[in-house]
Order: sequence, then structure tokens, then C-alpha cells
Amino acid sequence: MALETLSPEWEFDRLDDGSQKIHAEVQLKNYGKFLEEYASQLKRIEDALDDSVGDVWDFSLDPIALKLLPYEQSSLLELIKTENKVLNKVITVYAALCCEIKKLKYEAEMKFYNGLLFYGEGATDSSMVEGDCQIQMGRFVSFLQAMYEHLGELLTVLITLDEIIDNHATLKDHWTMYKRLLKSVHHNPSKFGIQEDKLKPFEKLLLKLECQLLDGMIFQACIEQQFDSINGGVSVSKNSTFAEEFAHTLRTTFANVEAKLGEPSEIDQRDKYVGICGLFVLHFQIFRTVDKKFYKSLLDVCKKVPAITLTANIIWFADNFLIQKIPAAAKLLDKKSIHTIKTQRENFLQLKAQSLTKDMQSYYVFVSSWMTKMESILSKEQRMDKFAEDLSNRCNVFIQGFLYAYSLSTIIKTTMNLYMSMQKPMTKTSVKALCRLVELLKAIEHMFYRRSMVVADSVTHIAQHLQYQALHSISVAKKRVISDKKYSEQRLDVLSALVLAENTLNGPSTKQRRLIVSLALSVGTQMKTFKDEELLPLQLVLKKLDLISELTERALRDCVPAMMHARHLESYEVLLECYDKEIMEVLNEHLLDKLCKEIEKDLRLSVHTHLKLDDRNPFRVGMKDLAHFFFLNPIRFFNRFIDIKAHVTHYLDKTFYNLTTVALHDWATYSEMRNLATQRYGLSMTEAHLPSQTLEQGLDVLEIMRNIHVFVSRYLYNLNNQIFIERTSNNKHLNTINIRHVANSIRTHGTGIMNTTFMYDEHIKSRLIKDIRFFREVKDQNDHKYPFDRADKFNRGIRKLGITPDGQSYLDQFRQLISQIVNKQRVFRFVPDLEDIVNFEELVKEEGLSEETQKAASSVNITQKYLLEAEKMKQLDSVLGDLTRNFAEGTEYFKMLVDVFAPEFRSPKNMHLRNFYIIVPPLTLNFVEHSISCKEKLNKKNKGGAAFTDDGFAMGVAYILKLLDQYQEFDSLHWFQSVREKYVKEIRAVAKQQNVQSINQDEKLLQTMNLTHKRLEVYLQEFELLYFSLSSARIFFRADKTAAEENQEKKEREEESVKGSNGDLANSASADPVVK
Repeated sequence: MALETLSPEWEFDRLDDGSQKIHAEVQLKNYGKFLEEYASQLKRIEDALDDSVGDVWDFSLDPIALKLLPYEQSSLLELIKTENKVLNKVITVYAALCCEIKKLKYEAEMKFYNGLLFYGEGATDSSMVEGDCQIQMGRFVSFLQAMYEHLGELLTVLITLDEIIDNHATLKDHWTMYKRLLKSVHHNPSKFGIQEDKLKPFEKLLLKLECQLLDGMIFQACIEQQFDSINGGVSVSKNSTFAEEFAHTLRTTFANVEAKLGEPSEIDQRDKYVGICGLFVLHFQIFRTVDKKFYKSLLDVCKKVPAITLTANIIWFADNFLIQKIPAAAKLLDKKSIHTIKTQRENFLQLKAQSLTKDMQSYYVFVSSWMTKMESILSKEQRMDKFAEDLSNRCNVFIQGFLYAYSLSTIIKTTMNLYMSMQKPMTKTSVKALCRLVELLKAIEHMFYRRSMVVADSVTHIAQHLQYQALHSISVAKKRVISDKKYSEQRLDVLSALVLAENTLNGPSTKQRRLIVSLALSVGTQMKTFKDEELLPLQLVLKKLDLISELTERALRDCVPAMMHARHLESYEVLLECYDKEIMEVLNEHLLDKLCKEIEKDLRLSVHTHLKLDDRNPFRVGMKDLAHFFFLNPIRFFNRFIDIKAHVTHYLDKTFYNLTTVALHDWATYSEMRNLATQRYGLSMTEAHLPSQTLEQGLDVLEIMRNIHVFVSRYLYNLNNQIFIERTSNNKHLNTINIRHVANSIRTHGTGIMNTTFMYDEHIKSRLIKDIRFFREVKDQNDHKYPFDRADKFNRGIRKLGITPDGQSYLDQFRQLISQIVNKQRVFRFVPDLEDIVNFEELVKEEGLSEETQKAASSVNITQKYLLEAEKMKQLDSVLGDLTRNFAEGTEYFKMLVDVFAPEFRSPKNMHLRNFYIIVPPLTLNFVEHSISCKEKLNKKNKGGAAFTDDGFAMGVAYILKLLDQYQEFDSLHWFQSVREKYVKEIRAVAKQQNVQSINQDEKLLQTMNLTHKRLEVYLQEFELLYFSLSSARIFFRADKTAAEENQEKKEREEESVKGSNGDLANSASADPVVK
């Protein structure tokens, strides 16, 4: 298919200026940059999908995470299999009980703790109305009933539940209000739609819940149960062997726990200490005996660990618990010892507050070193010849990180809860230190997460290596038992327990298997089957195995899953929304909003350094480094990302745009602030794309008409742009008025808004007559040019007649009067010159009149077929004639102004105006001096009286000359030629002197000559501008004809119109029969 030939007008310019080549190079460069970025993105995606286990994971962006906790698929009966049937049953019973306790503890921690802790959250006192408390408690009753059904023998859990309820003031208040509501319901059940027979069982249920749960007696009710058989069966309280074993186990366990309390290697010893205290109270309740020495040892721990955090913000004091639960033992202690414990608690908090900063710095070094070691070990490839050594190093590093996390968590929780419990104010230094500790804790968590792939791969191998070490130790002990030929049932039990431990370790390291190994070794370690140097390493290996197998448990957990167990609201989502709102309000108020204000303030002060501002020397007043906030990665919070950099950028873009729209003259300032924000803070700002200035800021024409005398004195006229410009203003902008403003005002208010003795002085009159006589005498000598010196002498001499208080002469006032006359006529000149006024045809269409009316409006000829009588035809001709004449006058508005005022100006009573033309030269001198003075003030700080345009004077002079028919007289002066010759002559003389002085090298005199030369050029330029403006203004008033010539032309035009109208009447008379 042949291509069509393009027409010549579509061809591009053949001239090659190189712009296309430059543009092509820029586009190729941008395309190459795009390809590089795209290739790097593909590379990152490819790397992310690679099979390598050394890649780094992002905690805030990754949609998934690895769970390394192994789950057991086999039952306890399948795991516990030995030839010793009795041992199988015993181990199975204990294992089942321990598993049940673990399960109940987990259920209490995840469900009941959280349900109680979050009760009352999500609703403030101000937002709650009457009855909301009772409704929340009503929803919560079913939750309380289910709790009692699932509580077991977990003493620590029971103690924790008691402490939660005892410290929950809101729960108690709502419970009291709920009971009061039940009394109201009891008096009038029908009002609440409840059957009366169901109230009593419900009240009994509530009383039971209150006694068993809400009175803080959960733990007490558990230990006060009847343990002895009523029918004469087993008597627990009189079983001395059980009592001794119970006490021995308590002392042994306490010895192991006390040694680790407060040490860097502490892990779960505090929780075990709470359990020991609970067991000690249970022992006292059953056997009614107190070991005073052991009791004192338990209390002595309070000196080292004054308080223990049970969960969340629930803090527990061992001394209060033991004194309250065992009053008999408390009597054995003196009051001074009890007071000493409380005093030590206050001293502990005071010392902790003082050492908190030091501890933070120490842990900062420890954690940083650990992270470096962690990164180094995990980045190093594993060598097969040193595989076991490498696994040991990794195991030690993982456990060290876990210990650091636990220690940090303990310090944070204990310190904050002690401050809250003792109601002591926390210092700013302590808050900063705690925040840094939280940061270190999260850094450990992020470190494990970043290396999730390597950690997951290593944990399995480490667990297998630890199991191998444990199996080796057990096999040595088993051989020792087998080699002993002495047979006994106890030895058989030990051997069976070791075999069970071996079999269980041959599998994944699940909780159930580790539990069975622990129970089996409690039997297998009897009869000295392990030497002391063998038993301690085995216990250490098993402890490491427990930690490694549960390595992914976080020290600080996400609070959202805990909130999902709230039951006092309609849905837990209400609580999550309140939490989301509260956190965002705090974040906005204390971080984002303040940061935005500080950044904006810094940018403003930096841009306005030329002003006299406060001292900003960073060496004296300091400096805030706010840039580091913008290097933070976006923070994931619920379903949003909090991007600090994007937030501040949006705030600055919005602020700069809005302020620029209010004050367009400040566009350069805000543009500079955008560039500074990009350079200093790396913000990607958006250009506002607003105009740098506008001429649309004007007044309502209706207000101008009401105050026309004020307007003509305050506004200047620009002939080229056809606009009025305000003379001066207190604001940073000047108001303008043009044709569009007049059109808008007429649309708004309608057309009704258009309702509308200097030279006579003897001194002025005589001076003008004298100048005219002088010019007539010397015009032949001066080449018919009015002398410049004569006009300058008149301009200066007029000031001798007097000046106004503001320093204006009579000539200055006359010049202003001429400008104001023209300003007023130019306002009225705008009205018929409007192109945007709706015409009659458009108005008829907008009003929705009939089609006949619209056709009549669009064409006057169509109306003739509806006018059947000649009289109506004549009336139509008369109307059309008036309209034509009026619009013709509207289009020649200046001619109409001349026709109206010319007879008055030329009347005999205004004979003094016949000398007007001779005062025009001094007036032009006065105007030029005034114009230069106004323009020079624009560059000064005080802009009072500054202006850059005033073409009203030229229009006024042209208008008055036309009214007085003095164009020829003024042209006979050849004034502007005289001015030009004068200034050209002086400029040449100055240039000649400059050449002479440049040779003489007189710098001061040469500088003076340069200023003089520049001043002369400025004056010459202003006179030429005035000449051009006056020449343009004369065109409006038809300066090419005299008054006599215009009168003759007018008479001829009237005679032609009369002849034309007579001919039309004759034609219309002959057409009448045809119409009929």
C-alpha cells in the first residue's frame, strides 16, 4: 500500500538547531536508567525466590514467618513403652498430669488472663452512657462461669488470677453496679422482660461466682479443699512420708532456683519461685507445720527480687503473699523485719532508676556485640570437619541472645510495674533508658527473624546434636547399671527408665518427649547411676535442648491476639479499633505533627536568614538532627504502613500549595523551601504548578461606582493593557480592574450599576499668555520648537505660588486632576466594550420562550411578516434606528464623550482654557519627574507612593486638547522634538566629558559623569514613552481632523440619512398592497 504524501504545511522546519538531538539523548538516558532499575528489581525478585538459606528476611514486609516448634503426633501410651509395666503406668500418669497442667496453664494465660486484663478497655468514662457498665458486665458473666469449670491445680495460675482481679478496680466497680441493677430488676421483672422464677437461680449463680472468683479467694479455695478421705480412707495430712518428701522437694527446688535468681543466666526461675511459694502455703495448709528457716529463706529472696511480674502489669510481692496466707508464721517475725523488706523495695526502685542508664549502655554493648557475632557465625559456611564445633558455637550464640532478651524483658517489666504499683513519678532519663531497652529487645527479635532461614536450618541440627550428647551420657550410665550383676526391683526400674529416656530421645524434640525424658531421668538418676561430673553436663544439655526447641517464643509478643479474647464488648474488633485510634492519636500528636512543624519551621528560618531572627548558631543554641527520621523504614501497624517521610512530604506539599494560592507573590519563597527540603532532608516534593502572579485581583465595579471619587484618586491607568492598577497598597499585591471584572459585575448586579478652577487663576493665566507671546516672538529663531528651558522654568516657578501639606504644587494637582478625569471616563468606557454580556437572543433561549420568539430575536426581518400594518412597520423602523444609533455611539464612545463636553469647553465662559496647549510642556515635565520618582520607590523598602504605570495623564491631555480643538496649536510647539534634541545634546556632551575623564583617570568625577549619563537616558526614555502614549491616545479622539472639519462631515452624514429614510418610506408604501 502506497503512503500518502504529506502536505507541505505538515512538514517540519528543515533548520536543524540541535534540539532534537539533545532531546533524543535525554530520552535514551532516561530509558537506560529505567532498564537498569528494572533489571535490579528482577534481580532482587530472583534472589528472593532462590533456594539459598543465607538470605535476609524483612520483619515489617514479609507476609509469612516460620514456626519452628515441633508437634508430637504420637500419644503418651505409644511413647511410654518398656517391659516394666508398673513403671509404664507411673510415668504415664505423671506425664498425663503434667501435660494437663501445661494445657490448663496455656489456656489460662491465653484466654482468662487476657479476658480479665482487657476488661473495661475500649471505652472512656466520658463516652460511656448510663447502663453501659451493666451491659459490659452482663456480657462478662458467661466468661466468669466458664473459667471456674476449667481451673485446675495450677497454683501459680490461681495466684495470678487472684492478683488480676484484686488489682482491677474497674471490674469491681462494674460488678457492684451490675448487682444494683439486679435489685432493680427484682422489684419490677416485667419491665425488663424477665421471668421472676429465673431471677433467683441467676442470683445464686452470681453469688457463687463472687465468692469463688471475685473475692480474691481462688487460690485459697483450692488449698482449703478436703484432701483427707471422709470415709476413713487415705489420710493425706497424717502421711509423714509424703510430708517429708514434699518438704524435701521444696527445699531442693528452691536451692536450684535461688542460685539463679537475679543472675545473667536466669530464665524461668521467677515463675518457679512463685510456684514454690504457692506449694509452701499448700504444704502448711495440709500438714499445719512451718519450717521457720525455710520460711525465712523465702522472705530473704525479696531482698534480691522485691517484686515479680506475673503477667502484663500485674506485679506480685512474695512477702505480702506469705504473710497474708500464713498468719501463724508471720507472727514469728518482728515488725522491724517486715518493715525492712518494704524499705528495701523502695531502695531497690531508687537504685534501679539510678543505674538504669548504665545498664542500658552495658546491654547496648552486649547486644551489639552479640548481633555482630550472630551475623558472623551465620554468614560463615559450615565445614564438615568442624561441624560439631560449629553447631556448638551456634547453639551458644542462640541461647545467649535468648538470655539477653529475657533479662531485658525482666528489667523493663519490673521497673515499669514497680513505678506504677508504688505510684512514683518516672524521670525523663528513666523513660529514655527504658525505650532504648525496648529497642534492644526488638533488635534481638529482628535479628532472629532476619536470619529465619539459617536459624531454622541450624535449630534442627543443633537439637539432633544435643540429643546425641544426651544419648551418649545415658548409654554410659546404662552400661554401668547392666554391668552390675546385683538384681533388685529398684535397679530394674532405673534401667527401664534409662531405656525409656533413650527411646524417647530418638525422635523429634517435642514438648511431650522432653517431658517423658525428664520424668524418666528423675527415676534413672537414682542409685548413683550417674557420676557428678556426668550428671551436671547432662542436665545442662537437656536445658539447652528445651531452650533451642522453643527458641521462637518471643520475649515481647504482639498484643493483638491477646485483645481477641476480650469479652466485655460486642466484638473484640471494637477494642482493636479503639487501640488503633489511640495509638495513632498519640503518634500524630507527639511525633508526626511535631516533626512536621519543626521541619516547616526550620525551612522557613533557613529561607529567611536575611531577616533579623533569633540566634541559630548550632554551637551556642544546639541543633536538632531531624533527618534521621526519614531514614526509617515504614512502620507496619494493623492494615497500614506509617511512612514518616511520606507523611512529612505530604504535609509540606499541602501547606506550601495552600499558602501559595493565598499569596501568589510568595511562590519563589515556597519554591526555595521545596528545594531546601529536597537537599537537606531528601524529600521528594511536588511542584505546585500555580501561576507566579495574576491580574485578576480586582474590586467590584458596583463599589467603584458608589465611590468613584475615591477610585479615580487611588488608581492609575495602563493604556497598553487596558487595565487600572492600584496606586499603593498596604498588602503585598495591587488590585487591578479590567473589562472582565466589569462584565462579572454586570452579570452579578445587572446594568443598573452604570448610573453616573486652576487655569482661571490670574497668576497662571498671565504666565501662560506671556509664554504664548514669547513663543510667537522666538519661534523662527528656534526652528518653531518650544524651548525646553521655558517649560522647565514654568514647572519650577509654579512652586513659588504655594504647596500643599503633602508637598504638592498647583501643577502637581492639575496633573492629578487630568489623570482622574480620564480614569473616570475609562471606567464608563469599559461598559459598552464588553464582549461577554449576554445578548437578547441568548437571553430568550435561556428563559425558555417559544420558538417564534427565539426566531424573532435572531432575525429582525422575520418580524416583518407578523407586522401587517404600515404604522407598526414605521414604529419598528424607528426602534431599529434608535438601536443602531445607540450602538454606533457605544462603539465610538470617545467620540460621544467629545460631542457631549466639547460645546461646554469651547463656550465663551471658559475662554481661559484657550491657553491650555501652552501649559502642556510644563505638565509633561512635571509628569516625567513624578513617574521617575514613583518607579525609583519600587526598589526601596518603604514603597509609599510607588507606581509603575499611569497612562491616564496621556489620555487626559489628548482628551482635553480634543475638547478645546487645540491639536494644531500643540503640534506647532514641536515640543517632543525640542525635548529630544535637548537630551541628545546633553548626553553627547556628557559622553565627551567621560572620554576626557577616562584619559585623566579621575575616578570620582568619572563616576559622577556615569550617573549623570544614566539619569539623562532615563529622562529621555520616559519622555519617549509619554510621547508614544499620547500619540496612541490621540487616535481614540480622531486627532487628524479639526472641529470645523468634523462639523462639516456630520452635516453631510445627516443629509444622507434623511434622503435614505425618505426612500425607505416610499418603498414601504408601495409594498403595502402586496402585504395585504
